Amino acid sequence: MNKRNPKDLLKYYWGFDSFRGSQQKVIDALMNGQDAVALMPTGGGKSVCFQIPALAQEGICIVISPLVALIQNQVARLKLMGIKAIALTGGIPMEEVGNLLDNCLYGNYTFLYLSPERLRQELVRGRIQRMKVRLIAIDEAHCISQWGHDFRPAYLECGKLRELLPDTPMVALTATATEQVIADIAEHLKLQAPVLVKDSFARKNIAFSVVFAEDKPYRLKQLCASLTKSAIVYVRTRRLAEELARYLNASDYEAAFFHGGVSKSEKQKRLDLWLENKVKIMVATNAFGMGIDKADVALVVHYQIPDCIENYFQEAGRAGRDGTHANAVLLTNKTDQQGVKDQFIGVLPDTQYLKMVYNKLNNYFQIAYGEGNDTTHQLNFNAFCDTYKLNSLLTYNSFRILDQNSVFSLTEAFTQKTMVQLLIGKEPLFAYLEQHQGIVPVVQTLLRTYGGLFDFETKINTHLVAKKSGVSETQVLASLKQLEKDAIIAHQANESDLSITFLVPREDDTTIHRFAREVAERQQVKIDQVHQMLEYVNNNTQCRNRQLLDYFGEKATAACGICDVCKRNRIVDPATEAQQILKLLEHAPYDSRFIIAALNKDEQQILRSLQHLLEEGMIRINSTNKYELI
Repeated sequence: MNKRNPKDLLKYYWGFDSFRGSQQKVIDALMNGQDAVALMPTGGGKSVCFQIPALAQEGICIVISPLVALIQNQVARLKLMGIKAIALTGGIPMEEVGNLLDNCLYGNYTFLYLSPERLRQELVRGRIQRMKVRLIAIDEAHCISQWGHDFRPAYLECGKLRELLPDTPMVALTATATEQVIADIAEHLKLQAPVLVKDSFARKNIAFSVVFAEDKPYRLKQLCASLTKSAIVYVRTRRLAEELARYLNASDYEAAFFHGGVSKSEKQKRLDLWLENKVKIMVATNAFGMGIDKADVALVVHYQIPDCIENYFQEAGRAGRDGTHANAVLLTNKTDQQGVKDQFIGVLPDTQYLKMVYNKLNNYFQIAYGEGNDTTHQLNFNAFCDTYKLNSLLTYNSFRILDQNSVFSLTEAFTQKTMVQLLIGKEPLFAYLEQHQGIVPVVQTLLRTYGGLFDFETKINTHLVAKKSGVSETQVLASLKQLEKDAIIAHQANESDLSITFLVPREDDTTIHRFAREVAERQQVKIDQVHQMLEYVNNNTQCRNRQLLDYFGEKATAACGICDVCKRNRIVDPATEAQQILKLLEHAPYDSRFIIAALNKDEQQILRSLQHLLEEGMIRINSTNKYELI
């Protein structure tokens, strides 16, 4: 093997004879010392674009990635291939950080993977300057753009790499970006005449569909009925992930749930079962799937409407990576559409709300005008909201905006909750509650609100438990302490869930005015993204594939022929469909759900045909709410 030849490296490490799509073009640009922006769809082999040129040259490649799981997955894969790589993620003591960086300097490593927050540390920046860095790769580069669907302020630190290493070629990689986002990426990273490589986003083997169904659980079960390969069902909440997994398992489908509240060991166990096809269906929140190489996913279901087309397209693109036919189905109804507006638009604070929250926070800590900078304060978020009767979601988003705009700095503890795990089974628990009636409302609320309490440590929100159980939060905390004392639960409590360090002196409205316009612009982006997603859901006249490609600035020359719109637009003889229904009802009366499943046709089409047959007096609805022949 020629260790400097990209094709030899591809064959040796990955087993392929030729590059896919535009991989060769990106690799050639980087080998020639040029900057590049690579837009490739999910499963398009983005990592090969920087891993090959890194292996072909002496020195180290620095890779910035937003998710710890993604970093760990890639580093583990490289190590299995015999390639030296280091992951520098959060939670590592500074002394160990120094040792790892020394390994990069002297240990002949090829890759150093970093989270963007690490670039804020002087120790890290100083050691990087001393390294022989041959290439910089910014993965998920859309995170750097405020116009993107997943803006992360920490990604703005990536621009410092150009200052530290002005002559080192840099590649920005993403699966989804509009022209505005691409321009933003190039500006923030200070890319120099970058080579722009954009593979077609068309996924010709995926049939995109939007299915309107009032009984979504039943429709999900129908979709999974003929499944022979793997499936992912995306939801937005942990609770729904658990409920749907239980529902599918109760119907004899092999399903598991996956979300941030599942312990690390249990996550790995469930992931392995799914990767090995011992569990077919994974019901998961949207972070699931990044960096996971599973080619045989035949079905991706979005059980709720995503917040933007970028997220939808990236998640749906996890289907059919083996090139065989796959389905990407968005299950929805009219209630969902209002829900997505409430969840993603209704919780965006305007300038007045920001000013009010900032003012209340200063008053809460008794910070005088012109003072407060460089002071750190501990805060119980729910207690703060209760004191001023504030909407918790609006206030949470206000805190994030103030953090993003460097008014203050929030610690990671902001997202932590009290941890609880039941140590005894159901029968001993109920026996205990018979003797401790005062604790019953709290325990009942916990069991109704959180799944998995018997199996693993679960994050709970004591404020929410108090609201649902009709007792004070003080009583909830007292009940948890009593349960812990009696060895009923394992319990870790956080008296203060938030640490705030003010970065500027208090100037009330003036503080907010400095970035008010930018906040309004970012929020308009979010509003537009939600509306564009809803336009896609409701557009039943244009090919789904064309709609998606149009959004990303790519023109499709022909309709896909396999999406729900294309199928619906085919010439269908209504009489033939009516005859199929009548033939089916010759055997026995059936309800609409059975008829839809039996004929395997579009739900709305079947309902229209049933209505037509009712109006013509050819069928009727009997006392058991089933259709029968007259």
